[in-house]
Amino acid sequence: MIVPDISQNAVAVADHYDELDPIYRRVWGEHVHHGLWVTGRETPGEAVEALVDTVGDRLGLTPGQACVDIGCGYGSTARRLAMTRGVRATGFTLSAEQARYAAAHPVPWVDIQVRDWLANGLADASADAAWAIESSEHMVDKPRFFAEAHRVLAPGGRFVICAWLAETGARGWKVRHLLEPICREGRLPSMGTREEYEAMAMAAGFEVIGYEDVSRRVARTWMICAARLVKALLVDRETRRLAPGPRNRSSFLGIPRLILAYRTGAMRYGIFTLTKAGSA
Repeated sequence: MIVPDISQNAVAVADHYDELDPIYRRVWGEHVHHGLWVTGRETPGEAVEALVDTVGDRLGLTPGQACVDIGCGYGSTARRLAMTRGVRATGFTLSAEQARYAAAHPVPWVDIQVRDWLANGLADASADAAWAIESSEHMVDKPRFFAEAHRVLAPGGRFVICAWLAETGARGWKVRHLLEPICREGRLPSMGTREEYEAMAMAAGFEVIGYEDVSRRVARTWMICAARLVKALLVDRETRRLAPGPRNRSSFLGIPRLILAYRTGAMRYGIFTLTKAGSA
């Protein structure tokens, strides 16, 4: 497990997303996650929705199911899956600004809460499906992240995780100059490998029924973000005020580091499909 030299916690994560809320939406929109280029011809907007639709497919969602979006951001994934798959979704975010945006864009059967997933308050076996798109990285206690998902899911329920992962066996300069700084700059308490995630999932009681490395199909996200950020710095006063500040500068200067981490293989992007034993 890669751990940054400066400890990160839930308060730091919430503060990061609250303060940079306008920049995130300007640079990447209301889906705060990678895009997935399936054909290579998708627009960035189509690519982010393709990742959401892939999650929906892996979950095998059916109308009426009760779902949980762990680390829901602006609630965009929950809204899309509610509208396209007919499910009910409860989303959890640490960011009050993200929840405020979600409240201003309501859809039926979607409830967004400002609450830490590690203290979610949901009843045992109360959800049919759950997903976590690029939120597990922000969890201070990753084994508990898996344990809570297992507790909340009903028997036969599926859990799909899209995660930033460290290259298996990464060492030396890849850790010192890429992975550890990425954790620090991105407010990640830790970054695991595929094997570590699967071990934690199985220890929580899940069966791993699928894994796909889609690193090559998501990596262009960061080139697009870099270009949009440069444009925003030129034309938008609020971006110029927030991005260069001492608290946020490293988060944006770290974009070239993310590009290099993908190109060298130091960082991977994986989609896990898990299931809780038992019949639905």
